[in-house]
Amino acid sequence: MEALNALMGGFAAALEPSILLYGFLGCLLGTMVGVLPGIGPALTIALLLPLTFKVPAAAMFVMFAGVYYGAMYGGSTTSILINTPGESATVVTALEGYRMARRGRAGAALATAAIGSFVAGTIATIALTFVAPLVVEAALKFGPAEYFSLMLLSLVAVSAVLGDSVLRGLVALALGLLVGLTGIDLQSGQPRFTFGAAELLDGVEFTAAAVGLFAVGEALFLAWQGRTGKDEVLKVGGRVWLTRDDLRRSWKPWLRGAAFGFPIGALPAGGAELPTLLSYYTEKKLTRHPEEFGNGAIEGVAGPEAANNASAAGVLMPLLTLGIPTSATAAVILSAFESYGIQPGPMLFTQQSGLVWTLIASLYIGNVILLLLNLPLVGIWVRLLSIPAPLLYGGIVVISTVGVYGAGNSLFDVGLLYAFGALGYAMRRFGFPVAPLVVGLILGPMMEQSMRQALTIAQGDWTTFATRPLSGTLLAIAALLLVAPRLLALLGRKRAERL
Repeated sequence: MEALNALMGGFAAALEPSILLYGFLGCLLGTMVGVLPGIGPALTIALLLPLTFKVPAAAMFVMFAGVYYGAMYGGSTTSILINTPGESATVVTALEGYRMARRGRAGAALATAAIGSFVAGTIATIALTFVAPLVVEAALKFGPAEYFSLMLLSLVAVSAVLGDSVLRGLVALALGLLVGLTGIDLQSGQPRFTFGAAELLDGVEFTAAAVGLFAVGEALFLAWQGRTGKDEVLKVGGRVWLTRDDLRRSWKPWLRGAAFGFPIGALPAGGAELPTLLSYYTEKKLTRHPEEFGNGAIEGVAGPEAANNASAAGVLMPLLTLGIPTSATAAVILSAFESYGIQPGPMLFTQQSGLVWTLIASLYIGNVILLLLNLPLVGIWVRLLSIPAPLLYGGIVVISTVGVYGAGNSLFDVGLLYAFGALGYAMRRFGFPVAPLVVGLILGPMMEQSMRQALTIAQGDWTTFATRPLSGTLLAIAALLLVAPRLLALLGRKRAERL
């Protein structure tokens, strides 16, 4: 009942014209970046970070949430019409969606994706509304040792799960931790890794780092690839709506997709890729039309798209309740909180209750806005795909430079922007995931603080991390995640040898 009362207060704030306008802009931008291949919510929110110095916190975070949800909606359009996922989470959608479009059923594929996203997004937001306060109550019992172990688990999970190589993920993580620890040591007062540069005494400016890694790095990488933006775009034939048979075959996958997406999205490094895959293979097992899978089965679009959007609400739960980002986008949003002097975590629901519930209420409103934006305006989104890639990414580099310079009026930050842009390009070029670096950059200082607090309480006894039950369990799970990929690979080789 308390959560409902707080949510009603959040709706009252979220429906104010100024907040509503920012929410609409976020949904519009999110849909656009979801449609355009290669541009994701992390890049877009990073580009918007300089605005955090001028826009009120509630309006800014409502816009960020709109961008995040909108990108999840919009990514299905390119997957279905040009077989090029706008987001990594919509790769599975392309398997059946593009084949539906080739058969002249693009309208039905787009409709089940949009409606399924709305249904699952709403269900997941309801779950966030009622589960988040319970997580907060549990998190209030955490001590510094538990927080250290939880952050370590998140870092290991992001590094081990993302990318093709655990080793490369850990290298990216180590680099992120190294960059994150740049600046003055709060305990000893000594500068670390500053190389005599006074601009680095306060640490690396996250806006410059994030925009460089995502925007400039992506632009350089796509320039190296030689992208021309001339993919064949299939036409949307017929009405963008569902027949009675399509609806009958879609509603159960929507619900099952939501059941996969929210809980997995809330896990460290759960993300959206795993629940979409699980949803697809579940629908393939349960379908009454197995002959259609591989040839354009509507269940193969409905389930994964629902799981994709439900996972977005799942990712927000550990961010808001524990202050732990489980994806690159969440890490960028966390840095925005810090730029406002707000620390996400259990106390956020007490100290910034109005902001939190306004944000959660805006997710309900954003789902409705996105449904209205996606279905009637699909023709406009398709036209965006004709923008030449050189113009698009050249514009992103210009906006990045102007935004970073405008945020701090510092040429040093512009130099950092391009240094991190070159690093982002090199990482993509050689297969190193960027997300572990970004999450390490954010969590590194927080993890160091928790570690020192725990050791101070334990009078320097390092065993406190293993002997406290919850902390020890989290460390054991982290260790298991490190060795699990090698064990699975070894078992796979032995099985292949037997066959």
